[in-house]
Amino acid sequence: MSRYSAYFIAIFGLIASICAGLFLHSNGWWVLVVLFSALTLLGTWDILQTKTTLRRLYPILAHFRYGLESIGPEIRQYFIQRDIEEVPYSRDQRALVYQRAKGVSDVVPFGSELDMYGDRYEWINHSMAPTPHHEHDYRIGIGGDRVTQPYSASVFSISAMSFGALSANAIRALNKGAKLGNFSHDTGEGSISPYHRENGGDLVWEIGSGYFGCRNADGSFNPELFAKAATDPQVKMVELKLSQGAKPGHGGVLPAAKVTHEISVTRGVPMGEDCVSPARHSAFSTPIELLQFVAEMRRLSGGKPAGFKLAIGHPWEWFGIVKAMLETGLLPDFIVVDGAEGGTGAAPSEFINHVGLPMREGLMLVQHTLVGAGLRDKIHLGAAGRITGAFEIARTMALGADWCNAARAFMFSLGCIQSLSCNNDHCPTGIATQDPKRWTRLDVEDKAQRVANFHGNTLKALRDMLCAAGLQHPSQLGPEHILRRVTPTEIRSLASLYPTVHAGELLGDSVPDHAVFQHFWREARPDTFVPPTKVSELWASRAN
Repeated sequence: MSRYSAYFIAIFGLIASICAGLFLHSNGWWVLVVLFSALTLLGTWDILQTKTTLRRLYPILAHFRYGLESIGPEIRQYFIQRDIEEVPYSRDQRALVYQRAKGVSDVVPFGSELDMYGDRYEWINHSMAPTPHHEHDYRIGIGGDRVTQPYSASVFSISAMSFGALSANAIRALNKGAKLGNFSHDTGEGSISPYHRENGGDLVWEIGSGYFGCRNADGSFNPELFAKAATDPQVKMVELKLSQGAKPGHGGVLPAAKVTHEISVTRGVPMGEDCVSPARHSAFSTPIELLQFVAEMRRLSGGKPAGFKLAIGHPWEWFGIVKAMLETGLLPDFIVVDGAEGGTGAAPSEFINHVGLPMREGLMLVQHTLVGAGLRDKIHLGAAGRITGAFEIARTMALGADWCNAARAFMFSLGCIQSLSCNNDHCPTGIATQDPKRWTRLDVEDKAQRVANFHGNTLKALRDMLCAAGLQHPSQLGPEHILRRVTPTEIRSLASLYPTVHAGELLGDSVPDHAVFQHFWREARPDTFVPPTKVSELWASRAN
């Protein structure tokens, strides 16, 4: 009967404390009576209730388990996890962001904790003739002949995070930090809130399947509302979100209870109703129509760079988009590749862990396809997916990206402690919550400076790394610069690990000697996202 021991102790304690008060005239007896009465009532309720077997079998004791379970993430994070264990970000990664955001020393003593002889260890080789230090404000010009208002973008910017997912003060601080550091801030699909506008930082306006901020009452796209917001000088680029790395093909719902007046006005959705982001767009249904929509976004914005963001899934759908570019001549000004390792406020476990292509493989596929189609020099590439430091930026740009976006790293610069409570409105730092008792405590001025510091100090670190490698600009990086240990005795560059596609190789009858291109390039179509015949037949045979 040891499982009832806590319950019996509570009953005995209650009887003993009552007796002490009656016969010993103890001054503190009533405190013990209240305590043991509460425990006895709790244990009695545990035994009588029928919803939880554990509580019926272990009255009172079960609550200790629930309490320890509730603080399990904190116990592991603060006391158990190794400094380099990524879950999803390591203590070292978070510490690096905090140090650079605060402007304190980020040097490391004694030696590396990484296993340099372990599989997948990566590094960049240095030069015997390092480049002298130079200006670290690396920028790229986005938009060519197709635009009238090109944008000079930093190679490191804030990725998409919506107001609603983040608090008002978090948005304010991020945007002011972007203004101080002269880099861009992606709005996320939740549209442009008043908090995005207060400090005047450069905005990339992201349009999702819900067309928030530019929608009709039925949820369809409204070109007039889009043009009104997109022509605002603060908006530098417009981005169509096809899918998000953490939950591609899923969509999302903001419950009616969470649709505040501010969110209602910002997104253009009614109060008292669920705010729905459908899994697919209603404004287009084929690759050609997708490109026509992007071209219309460019026109309605007054000639600003227009592009789309996607997480790579079925390769034939991506190939169909590229074939549509070749057939129509309609090109996006940029494409952002979002990896499956990307973050989100909330998503089903299966989507976070098992849906979509990780960023590196997705980026390489997009890079090779555009090179093979002869389009790479006409389209800029951005990439996002667990980027925190200079080496991640260098590696990502070596794989083909022109610039990198980061979301959670900039949340760390705001003070995020990775409490993993983004989905319950209880964020302890006031970042991912709409509870005014929490987010009003976030100091905008201080956090904005930290955002700018993190950006600037990370680019300084990138500059130092490039100089050590004998380079002048991150655009000079290629996959041959990044080395990876694949076995204890074998080292290979990323150039040799990933297959190469030569310029224009997809324009003829031949297809690169790569399984994905061999299987899907020829059959991909610009007029439909429907699977190729061979895939459809295979699926049909398995269904039968």
